[in-house]
Amino acid sequence: MWTQINEMLKTIDQLVWGVPLMVLILAGGVLLSVRTRFLQIKRLPLALKWIVAVEESEEGEVSSFAALMTALSATIGTGNIVGVATAVAAGGPGALFWMIVAAFFGMATKYSEALLAVKYRDIDASGHTLGGPFYYIEKGMGASWKWLAKLFAFFGMCVGLFGIGTFSQVNGIVSAVNNFFNPSGVKNISLPGIGSYSGVTIVSSLILAILVALVVIGGLKRISKVASVIVPFMAITYFIFAVLLILMNLTKIPDAFVEIVAGAFNPKAITGGLVGSMLVAMQKGIARGIFSNEAGLGSAPIAAAAAKTKEPVRQGLVSMTGTFLDTIVICNLTGLSIVLTGAWKQPGLEGVAVTTYAFQNGLPFPVLFSQFVLMVCLIFFAFTTILGWDYYSERCLEYLSHGNLKPVKVFRWLYILAVFIGPYMTVSAVWTIADIFNGLMAIPNMIALFALSGVVARETREFFAAGKHLS
Repeated sequence: MWTQINEMLKTIDQLVWGVPLMVLILAGGVLLSVRTRFLQIKRLPLALKWIVAVEESEEGEVSSFAALMTALSATIGTGNIVGVATAVAAGGPGALFWMIVAAFFGMATKYSEALLAVKYRDIDASGHTLGGPFYYIEKGMGASWKWLAKLFAFFGMCVGLFGIGTFSQVNGIVSAVNNFFNPSGVKNISLPGIGSYSGVTIVSSLILAILVALVVIGGLKRISKVASVIVPFMAITYFIFAVLLILMNLTKIPDAFVEIVAGAFNPKAITGGLVGSMLVAMQKGIARGIFSNEAGLGSAPIAAAAAKTKEPVRQGLVSMTGTFLDTIVICNLTGLSIVLTGAWKQPGLEGVAVTTYAFQNGLPFPVLFSQFVLMVCLIFFAFTTILGWDYYSERCLEYLSHGNLKPVKVFRWLYILAVFIGPYMTVSAVWTIADIFNGLMAIPNMIALFALSGVVARETREFFAAGKHLS
């Protein structure tokens, strides 16, 4: 039965993530890059400076930094460690090239999403903020497009509950924990109707569900507080170890770059026929890149809308750095580590095992220590992603329920349940489901970005013409 389900999911995935959607997302990024005059290059230093700057404003619920950390908590997750490995293993080193290309144009997309989210957000009398694609579709494109806003909100809720937010993150965490504490793969506990699993898997899934429950019940402010501490610390830790791995393999870098660039256009020449065509490399690279940085999905602007700022352009720039840090820095380090060590072509490895092999064979430390470091990074990255996507999903449901918070409270418990059952799904099925919902969520958002690109261009032009960036 599971084999048939997996095949059906793969068929749906290929339809959703076909050439049209990839062209839509890339074309959107190119259009927004041109209309904002490639501000992802010219304004990146300013954007990085504003990450920690405090803007005096009473509008919003959390600081710009906390909003960015909430968004990064949802983006820096298994996509950076497991997703990159999956993409390179399936599409060859060339997938990394397309991941970076998509991220470059995705920076303009992320900027535009956050700008529109702040411009069209809704703030009630109590100071509660709600914004994101559903509002910039409804308010920016007009009430006649409200059906598209609802469609986005529905898919956004599903992505959190069945895709990025739960199954793939939990599966990645438990796989890493199980590989470390139970490498022999002993299955000694039988769960009726589900299968036989190790005690490590069952206990870790239970602990994780409890920890998630303790945080998500506290809402946005508790999520942003946890994310503001964990995300910077773990990102820096992972960065240090990944850079060390690359420095230890410095002489192999020229050959690795050749593999990446050549593999992007002719994968079989590099892999000896181990992977598919250029289209496969492009598909896997773009899909996993979007899974990681979420540019085009419309998720990050939901967090950006809650930022304490009066300037849409300013928050757009701050949010743009999320894609830069997530994909161009962290994903690139992971991908380069995998290519340098040849981890992607090791038979029988999938998911986190590919990146684990790279760390074990590329770092000058005992195998167990390297594996432990990667496991800890993955646990915290994925944990914060689970928290961030609970917030996104709740805001989508709040929009669908017209502000009624009773369904949101019920949803939280369903979300916690999904976290608990995540480890008992196959790796292939988990990532395929996540890809499908990612694609479905991206379609309404990208339609809105095309329609409102003129608004983005005008807001950007007026902001810099008025010299507001100098104050």
